[in-house]
Amino acid sequence: MHSLALLLTGLCFIAVTAACSPAEEPMPEDPVERAKALHAKAPLIDGHNDLPWQIRRKANRDVWSIDLDRSQPDFHTDIPRLREGMVGAQFWSVYVPVSMQGKEATRATMEAIDIVYEMIERYPDTFQLATTADEVEAAFAAGRIASMIGIEGGHSIDSSLGALRMFHKLGVRYMTLTHSRNIPWADSATDTVGVGGLSEFGKEVIREMNRLGMLADLSHVSLATMGDVLDVTTAPVIFTHSSSYAMCNHVRNVPDDVLARLAENGGVIMVTFVPGYISEETRLHGVKRNEEREALAAMPGSTDESVAEGIAAWNEANPTPRATVAQVADHIDHIRQVIGIDYIGIGGDYDGITTVPVGLEDVSTYPNLTAELVLRGYADEDIMKILGGNVLRVMRDAEAVAARLQQDRHASGARIEVLDGE
Repeated sequence: MHSLALLLTGLCFIAVTAACSPAEEPMPEDPVERAKALHAKAPLIDGHNDLPWQIRRKANRDVWSIDLDRSQPDFHTDIPRLREGMVGAQFWSVYVPVSMQGKEATRATMEAIDIVYEMIERYPDTFQLATTADEVEAAFAAGRIASMIGIEGGHSIDSSLGALRMFHKLGVRYMTLTHSRNIPWADSATDTVGVGGLSEFGKEVIREMNRLGMLADLSHVSLATMGDVLDVTTAPVIFTHSSSYAMCNHVRNVPDDVLARLAENGGVIMVTFVPGYISEETRLHGVKRNEEREALAAMPGSTDESVAEGIAAWNEANPTPRATVAQVADHIDHIRQVIGIDYIGIGGDYDGITTVPVGLEDVSTYPNLTAELVLRGYADEDIMKILGGNVLRVMRDAEAVAARLQQDRHASGARIEVLDGE
């Protein structure tokens, strides 16, 4: 009887507690309001934003000379629009162009990292440095935008594992292996064949990134490089700003067979908003424009001025087709169909592109894409995975791999001139 009385008392306590506890607010039915409610629950983690490069170009690297708390019409990104877009975490790209090589590229990359740190220092109520998944969630819980750092192009490390390690100490948590041109140890998607994927030194770069806990970003790399990385890596990889090749045949996109390997690896493809990577019609328009430029340049007596005038006239007669937010969602649909919901994220490439899709004009518009997914019947839990849950899982997996490897391996002393015979 005593046990029965205790059981009944406990059941009554649970019932009273449940009755007194505030019920969770029901999710709104309106797609836009539901999208905003989902953004409030889970951090939107964008894989790629080039604001640091725009600050370098337009403000001579001086973060304090512009006010990101105010509208910046020359940028896709400012604080009011980040807040409107309900961005929870951002990988800031510390991009430097491939025209910079060697020590110049390394120095410029450090200056770009400095821009990110200065942004955080100037706006401490908005931005918070994050280097782990736990730190991302802590920043989001505090109402700040978790700020992470990604190198865009292996030329930034000047073929030095020591430089790679120092960048990691500065907070870099991913490196895009190449940009638009090959580097001595890896091939780009938009260059001719160089080493045929990864060189031996390139493979050691991947092993060292695994040991550090730095994610390998395969956006921009060749198919051969993708395959070599997936053969070597023991940690998940990411595509920070790429989309589906089956939907738009741009070499910067990811074919279905590579998507299948990505799922086996446990990585994430962060679907981008670059119009030429989203809309096949837009891509083909760009191909025709380049053909017209080449034809104009080949004409007898052509000059830079005559080519520019001819292209301007061609553009006026042939307006560029606009990509749309619905087409971005089409890429997400396709990837989900091929490999499932657990391997999809978002990587807008804002401030690294000159044109944008209709409905995704700047960083304030992310909820438009989320609302499109709501309209297409995506479950709330699946949308939250796309917003950031999948990336957080990849980060934690990479952190676990690094912790394990650091017990068995010390820092690599490999040098490119020894491994690759240069």
